[in-house]
Amino acid sequence: MKNIYIIGAGAIGKPLAVFLQRHQRKVVLVRVSEAVPASMQRLAVLSGNGDLIEEDIAIRALKDISRFDGPVLVATKSYGNFALADALSHKVEDSPVVLMQNGLGVEEAFLRDVPGNLYRCILFVTSDYGDNGRVIFRTVMPSQIGVVRGSRRVLEEVVDAINTPLFPFASTEDIRTVVWSKAIANCVFNSICPVLDIDNGIFHRSEEALGIAKSVIAECVAVAELEGVRISVEDMTSRILQISRVSDGQLISTLQDIRNKKPTEIDTLNFAVARAAAAHGAGEAVPVTKALGELTKLKSMLNG
Repeated sequence: MKNIYIIGAGAIGKPLAVFLQRHQRKVVLVRVSEAVPASMQRLAVLSGNGDLIEEDIAIRALKDISRFDGPVLVATKSYGNFALADALSHKVEDSPVVLMQNGLGVEEAFLRDVPGNLYRCILFVTSDYGDNGRVIFRTVMPSQIGVVRGSRRVLEEVVDAINTPLFPFASTEDIRTVVWSKAIANCVFNSICPVLDIDNGIFHRSEEALGIAKSVIAECVAVAELEGVRISVEDMTSRILQISRVSDGQLISTLQDIRNKKPTEIDTLNFAVARAAAAHGAGEAVPVTKALGELTKLKSMLNG
């Protein structure tokens, strides 16, 4: 694997590039929406242990890359997936693609337009921008990668290529359960926190907020079971509380997007759960989840 390409220079793409470069991987950070000249840029990330890590990273524009010759890690927002998959369709060839995105069904565009090995990665990290614009990054546990389409052997090669102590990865044989578990947590944090305009710590600080979260969890777990994925309500509630404590004071990405007048990923979260419920004839079974999604979408529109 000659190069590792990271598409998206945000709160995930930047630390991933810096940490891989620090561990002697050859990294190219790819910008999608900008016509930038090929260059080297010094990026800095503050790690969870307080160390400031700086590396010179190669920057390229997607339009200037005719063919990828190594793993392609997609760290953009999922609302742009159809346009991105179309742009990648003739550039990927044999290179494996790893989607590092939240939500349900984010792989659909890539299954349709991008050939070859396709993997989903569920991130277990917190990453945010400090007052000086520097990324503050912390790992909660190794992020999980599983097969959507393609070779298990290639998956293990990709994991070996991108795994570092600062940003660890591990393979999983049950990516669907991991995807649904993370999506349920995101349905809680990415709708309730923006609607309340409050940080992630609200659920361990407020019984009332936790009560709303429990309603969302119960609805989403029921839909996951219809999809053949079994998840415990109790385990999800414990996980929400753990995340809330660890990320107390931090703002969820959807609330940051709303404040920055950017599109949100709510369509692949609350609305995706509602669509899955409707597909099973249970569209009325997720009233709280759907209503919170509608309120989040409305808040985004009003702030746009």
